[in-house]
Amino acid sequence: MSDSDAAAKVDSAKVDSAKSARADVDTAAWSIRFELLSDPHRLDILLALHRAPGICVGDLAAAVGRSENSVSQALRVLRSQHWVTATRVGRTVSYRLADDTVHELLHWLGAQHG
Repeated sequence: MSDSDAAAKVDSAKVDSAKSARADVDTAAWSIRFELLSDPHRLDILLALHRAPGICVGDLAAAVGRSENSVSQALRVLRSQHWVTATRVGRTVSYRLADDTVHELLHWLGAQHG
């Protein structure tokens, strides 16, 4: 089969329809979301924040079985993407989910509120 035969069999309407699908979704933003969700450590933290909003780093570290340093680093990444927000009261910083889409994704995964 020659290249011209293959080109003749292409359904240009289907090709155009398939190409237009990319305009409906911000693929770069979703790629970042899935990359962040693909790390089990970050996913554990997100699930814990979902269940216990307003938790501090020490309690969060105990809940997910990681060091405070490790949890702080993960929170820094999640905050940079605006998934998590921090509130300081005196010397204590508490964290909660800030991204509604991530919140809904966690529900879709089966996460429940406490």
